[in-house]
Amino acid sequence: MTAAKKKLTTRTVKRDDDGLIEGLDYTFEDNGLIDWRKMVRSEFLVPNKDRTKEADISKLQDRDLIILLGGLKDLSQKRGYTKVDYKIYEAREDYVCASCRIEWIPNFETEGRAVSFESLASTTLHNTKDFGQLYLAEMAENRAFCRSVRNFLRINIVSADEMSKNSTMNPFTPNGDSDSSNSSNDPTQILAAAMKAKGVTFDNLKKRLVAEGYTDAEELNSVNDISKTKIFELISRIKNKK
Repeated sequence: MTAAKKKLTTRTVKRDDDGLIEGLDYTFEDNGLIDWRKMVRSEFLVPNKDRTKEADISKLQDRDLIILLGGLKDLSQKRGYTKVDYKIYEAREDYVCASCRIEWIPNFETEGRAVSFESLASTTLHNTKDFGQLYLAEMAENRAFCRSVRNFLRINIVSADEMSKNSTMNPFTPNGDSDSSNSSNDPTQILAAAMKAKGVTFDNLKKRLVAEGYTDAEELNSVNDISKTKIFELISRIKNKK
């Protein structure tokens, strides 16, 4: 018996002479421009827990909300663009600066002209934490994209990717308790604190690195001799050690 083939349906996005998607309900401001803020779907908005304890987003003002990356991707698709370009201005082990330039399609808001908009963003060891510190370039890319979309579409809600992930609370102490003696942003101190919390000695750590083939592991004399990239990996591993 031959299984029935599923019929594929081809869907095409059609835009009218104003550059708007046919069949999509738009919300407009009093000045006649699109209110892109109100076009954000509720599932892409969450409370900013650093500012409020209220969980119902309908009761919160924009300053107490956070917009997720998916929401800005959704808006950019609705607005329409032809190209997204990223440029890296500086990239170091502890710092990345990038820009995102978006080529937007014409619509009535731009008087029928194609326009481009560019925003800059940076990531450092001081405004990221945990696993994100291993991917500074990728986080800078996301931040630049979010800022470029938000600024062009006049959305005054900070995105999750733009927010500093750093805190005066050391995330690597047991149970997340604050520890003023280990509140430094120096990754070697964070690693040392994590090792102490989990009972990992430097000798044991060194033996593990030698077994894993880490470059020049035999020559290590302290955690200060380990590269920062490897340190962040070790922090994550040790933190999750049971």
